[in-house]
Amino acid sequence: MTEPAITYLDHAASAPMRPEAIEAMMPYLTGFYANPSGSHRFSRRTRQAIDESRDVVAEIVACRPNEIVFTGGGTESDNMAIAGAVARHGGTAVCPAVEHHAVLHVVERAGGRVVGVDHAGAVDLDQLASVLAEEPDVAVVSVMAVNNEVGTVTDIAAVSSVVRRHAPDALLHTDAVQAACWLDLREITPHVDLLSLSAHKFGGPKGVGVLVERGGPRVEPLIIGGGQERERRSGTQNAAGIVAMAEALRLTDAERDTDAVRIGELRDRLVEGLQAQLAGVVETVSPDRKVAGSAHVCIAGVESEALLYLLDEADVCASAASACASGAMEPSHVLAAMGVDRDVALGALRLTLGHTSTVADVDRAIEVMVPAVERLRRGGVR
Repeated sequence: MTEPAITYLDHAASAPMRPEAIEAMMPYLTGFYANPSGSHRFSRRTRQAIDESRDVVAEIVACRPNEIVFTGGGTESDNMAIAGAVARHGGTAVCPAVEHHAVLHVVERAGGRVVGVDHAGAVDLDQLASVLAEEPDVAVVSVMAVNNEVGTVTDIAAVSSVVRRHAPDALLHTDAVQAACWLDLREITPHVDLLSLSAHKFGGPKGVGVLVERGGPRVEPLIIGGGQERERRSGTQNAAGIVAMAEALRLTDAERDTDAVRIGELRDRLVEGLQAQLAGVVETVSPDRKVAGSAHVCIAGVESEALLYLLDEADVCASAASACASGAMEPSHVLAAMGVDRDVALGALRLTLGHTSTVADVDRAIEVMVPAVERLRRGGVR
């Protein structure tokens, strides 16, 4: 059975795997399948591949190889950073209200503090400073580098300055899961103590990620038992996934500048095309404050759930908010924190582009969305 041609505008949820990453992982699925913790030469060969991948990731992230911890993905890395910091150091966890739930829910569960953001979704530095000054014992502050829903870029250097001034003993973590495709990680890592990545956001496989712990072990491990990753994350390493992630990150890093220009032009073509043919289409965050691949819009007179149904019927893949809640359609905590009116937020649509996006994808999306919106405005889906 032939699959229909898909117009994929959901790269922030998961990027298509890069062919080179698939090729890189295949030997570790078919030939070098030994446990890397073993002592025989086949295990040593697999362990060598992990070590070489660690070197690749460390160079791109600007840290030492022994500061890289391979995990099961971005959610685990975020959880380990927050919960692990509180477990080791005690004290309070702090984050902005727009964080991914892998951070926000952990902070809330730990009884931490949540601070406000500006109209674009960037943390309010004055409010952050006030909260840090009020709290006598802050264990960790977590501020994402790029928002997963609306694409806003945060000035991590400015955040670091506030944290170092008002909570000098606190660890600073950034969820950089959405940053790798768009920002040079070498310019982010020096400002933080902990940094999270997830392979499937930049063309690697699902189920593998990174937590950078600068300066050595900084947090308590979540998973114990086997002593892998220098006692920081036990469990047999996913050698195939790690090798593929390193290759995907290498290519992403090499192509980032060129891709950002090309994809930014596609993003503008998409938003401007919709606005030219439909009234009431508002870009949620201005292009100068967000990454090139984010085309988050709010469309008046429609509900995003109904629009997504029509897009799906036409084989156009998009989302309303984060796709990390098991497909659940939940009100956007990000837009609420940004002060977006609820009636406006009901028409929110997250369109995200990436390394495989083309002009044809953009034009097809406009071709489908315009009549879909007009149909819903006339009377909805029946």
